[in-house]
Amino acid sequence: MAKKQQSFADKVKKLHREDSKINVRVIKAYRTPDGAIKFFERFVKVDDQSQLDKIDITR
Repeated sequence: MAKKQQSFADKVKKLHREDSKINVRVIKAYRTPDGAIKFFERFVKVDDQSQLDKIDITR
């Protein structure tokens, strides 16, 4: 009898099982000297959702 094949999602989960961090996308708005508003974006890994308030990114 044939074995059930793994899907791509199952393979990815298997590879990243030991990594317990959460990827978070942080977007920060800032004003330029000209007065225009620009956005700065960065991906950050955190251990727990309770740490989201403590994230600090700079330009």
